[in-house]
Amino acid sequence: MVRKITSLTCLLSFLLTIVTSVVLYIVPAGRVAYWADWRLWGMTKTAWTNLHVNLGVLFLIAILLHTYFNWNSILAYLKNQSKALRLFTPAFNISLFLSFLFILGTLAELPPFATINKFSEKIKDQAAQAYGEPPYGHAELSSLKTFTQRLGLNAQESLERLRAAGLTVVDSNQTLLDLAKTNKTAPQTIYRLIQVAEKTPPGSLPEKAPSGLGKKSLAEISTDHGLEINEVMEALSRRDIPARKEMSLKQIGEALGKDPMEIYQILRDQLEAERASQNNPR
Repeated sequence: MVRKITSLTCLLSFLLTIVTSVVLYIVPAGRVAYWADWRLWGMTKTAWTNLHVNLGVLFLIAILLHTYFNWNSILAYLKNQSKALRLFTPAFNISLFLSFLFILGTLAELPPFATINKFSEKIKDQAAQAYGEPPYGHAELSSLKTFTQRLGLNAQESLERLRAAGLTVVDSNQTLLDLAKTNKTAPQTIYRLIQVAEKTPPGSLPEKAPSGLGKKSLAEISTDHGLEINEVMEALSRRDIPARKEMSLKQIGEALGKDPMEIYQILRDQLEAERASQNNPR
């Protein structure tokens, strides 16, 4: 009976772990999932992660018991034709080779292993575009006071907007995540309720960087905001920032050890300074 329970537990926990692995393969990145309160079958990313870990523990315990109950069979696999125990049998060598192939191929980012990981990143990028990104990483963990300060918004006015929208708010020390849970909504919705529409003149960048901007190329940013790509490239060049039009702010920032939003602010400041110089020639 114990053997049967162990084998069936191995099978079920293995199959369920595959399900949670697939979900975690396609789930949006944490910053997006928590911001938009992403759910699948009513479960959040955190719930799926916890389930995956605990099912993995169950599978580990079951496989250890399965190994114990089938130890003699395993030893038989490691014996040669003369029944002498050998660790490096042909079957073991092939298994070892396949294991190291997957490990080294993944670490070296070689195809098809890198392709599998890149496909997951592509799915996550598409999810980020569909659900929207926070103004900065894990903004949902910031208090309303800190959040509004970072975005240049008035905390008291933001409180009033939320209360006017019918939300229950204690004070500005509550995090966006707490506010969202209390009001059964997403942190992203909290942001939309307090966000003030910013009127940006054509051919200029908004003071507050739109969410998801870090992953857009310079060419895309230029098109979105009515800028000439050459003007953008020259502005960065004047600030000694090497870049190509197909590079994203994230890639430019990583090359310089800077945050993407820092690059955005440098670019915006330089464009504004040049525009002011053109409008007020000496």
